[in-house]
Formats: sequence, structure tokens, C-alpha cells
Amino acid sequence: MQMRYRYRLEPTPAQARLLARVFGCCRVVFNDALRVRDEAYRAGSKLSDTEIQRRVITKAKTTVERAWLREVPSVALVQSVNDSRRARRNFFEAQSAKHRSRNVGRPRMKSKKDHRQSFRLTRNGFNVRANALLYIAKVGEVRVRWSRDLPSEPSSVTIIREPDGHYYASFVVEVAAATLPRVEREKSHRQKGSNNREKTRRKVAIEHGKVARARRDHHHKQALALVRDNQVIHVEDLNIVGLVQNPRLSRAISDAAWGQFVRIIAEKADRYGRTVNAVSRWLASSKTCSMCGHRLDKLGLQVRQWTCPRCAAVHDRDHNAAKVILAAGRAERLNASHVSGRDHEIGFGGAPGSPPITQEARGHEAGSIPTAASPHRNPRPFVPGCTSNARHRTPA
Repeated sequence: MQMRYRYRLEPTPAQARLLARVFGCCRVVFNDALRVRDEAYRAGSKLSDTEIQRRVITKAKTTVERAWLREVPSVALVQSVNDSRRARRNFFEAQSAKHRSRNVGRPRMKSKKDHRQSFRLTRNGFNVRANALLYIAKVGEVRVRWSRDLPSEPSSVTIIREPDGHYYASFVVEVAAATLPRVEREKSHRQKGSNNREKTRRKVAIEHGKVARARRDHHHKQALALVRDNQVIHVEDLNIVGLVQNPRLSRAISDAAWGQFVRIIAEKADRYGRTVNAVSRWLASSKTCSMCGHRLDKLGLQVRQWTCPRCAAVHDRDHNAAKVILAAGRAERLNASHVSGRDHEIGFGGAPGSPPITQEARGHEAGSIPTAASPHRNPRPFVPGCTSNARHRTPA
């Protein structure tokens, strides 16, 4: 399949003037081609594409009025004529019943006052040199900011001047199509029960295995980084089984594999002596302001940023939810820690007079113990933005 790779160009002042000349000549040729086609249409005659190209380029170069067309690469002029033909064809196809839904207007003449200018070159009009410079016919070698490598040899390039005055090169390159969708389509075309379908089914299984291994590898690396950098990790206990019932989100949720990610985090935390605390799924983390605790009545999934009506704080949806989950997890653990300590004092959960459980303080979780936040505990209510209230002991 074909894709476009776009890079910033840095032409010299002299090269910028030459590029402006190419833009102007391509604009004139485009307008001439449209004019010739319109005149032939009104006259009831039909001209071939070769005849139109001969009139507006080859023959025009021999006239005094269009002699300056010889100063620019002819391949750019030819592509400009092709663009005019394609624009006119798209317009007439849009008027037919088959393409009635397409909103394509009549081709208009280009103007030198247009803020965006461009021209296209095929392989015989440009070349990427070994010194990482882009050679453009009759312009020279232009410097390119290569932000990434080209995956293959480009078949064409479009030189663009944006309204801000910056120049760009948009290369058309050939890239390998996604393997999994391709083999899935191949499998759907095979006859059920045939050997070819069984072979294709195995190909699909192999590609699914590659995707699963890549996802698992990413989860392991991210989980290890989290466990190494944090003593306690708070996660939201989401109802993933219920979430995947949404037909619009099920594929994205399943592909992210949230359950597997949390499980890997828990396994690595147990190995490295860290703690994973699950916050209740009924906590309105996205709708609760992490600054003042105000809770919205409704917050659509498409809203990614919102402003608290009480304190006027502007929140990023995900960042705010993370802060609310962190505060809630700390409050639950600290409350559970106080309850656990009181139980030991009065003899619950062990022999009377047994010493309290002690553990070295860890970061922000000083005073808490890994097993404190057990499901049967009933911690104090959580107030976002004010975690200090969790440090007070619950009255007996």
C-alpha cells in the first residue's frame, strides 16, 4: 500500500525564487488546461488528453507569451495538466447518480494569491542524493529535515509552500500492508472445510500470536517500570466484562487487555515486595474534581477536558481521574491501617496482647501495611483533594 511521508524543506533564497517560478508556471498550465477543456465542451468537440497537453505545454513553449515555460521542469507541467483532468472528471462523476452523495464543486482557476502552492514531480524530476539532499530538476539540491527514514524509494514527491511560508516535501512511498487484516480477508474468501482455508486459518493464528506477544511484551516492560519506581500502585477496579458489552468500545478495550496488564502488575509487585491497591469501581474518578471534591452529574466519554463549576479548575479527564484514584487509594489504606492497629490493641484477629504488625515506612505510604486494604474493611468516606482527613483515627 502507498503512504505519504512529509518532511520540512529549507531552500536557500535563490532556490525559493526558483520554486516560486515553478509554482507560477504550474498554475498557468493548470488554468490553460481548464480553459481549453471548457471551450471544447461548449463547442461540442472532444479533445484527447494528449492533444490538450500538446496545446498548453509543447505548443505554448514556442510562443512568445509562454516561452518562460521552458525554464521549469516539464514533468511538473505535465502533472499539472493531469491534475486539471482529474479535477474535472471528479466533478462530472459527482453529478452522476452513482456518486450523488459526493460534494465536489466545479474546478476553479488557480490564483497567485492562493496561500497554499504546490506542484508534483515523478521519479524523473527528483532524486534523493547520498548526501541526504533532495535534488529537484532545474532547482538544485535542497536541504531536507529528515525526521524519519523513508521506508522505500519514493515514486513521486509534492513540493508544498504553506501559508506560513514554510516549504515541505511529501513523498509517496510503498509500505507493507498490515498482515493481519490481509490474511483475515483471505480467510473469508476460502471455502469452508477446504485445505486452503485451514492453511489460511493457521496464518491468521500466527499473526494473532505475534500481536499477542507484542502486547504482552509491552505490558511486562511498562509494569516493571511502574513497580520499580513506586512502592504502592493504586488501580481502579473496572468492570471490564461489562465494558466490553459496548459494541463501539469492545474492540479497543479488548485490544488494550486491561485485565492482563493489571494482573502482570500484581505479579511483579508481589515479586518485588510492592503493594497494589484496587480502588472501588463505583468511585466517580472522572467526574470528581481532584481539587475541591465537586462531582459532576454527567460527563460524556467524548469530553476529554472539563472545568470545575465550583473552583474553576481546568482538568484533563485522565489526569484528573488518576489524581482522584491516588487520593482515594491513600485514604483507604491509611484508614484500614488505623483500623487494623486498633484491632490488635483490643485483641481482634489474634491472641490478646499480641504485638502490632510493623513494617518499614515506604515513601508516601508511611504507616500503612501491604495487607491493610482488605475487602472486608469499611474505611472512612473519601474526600478528594483533602487526604489529610484519612490520617485521623476513626473513633472506637
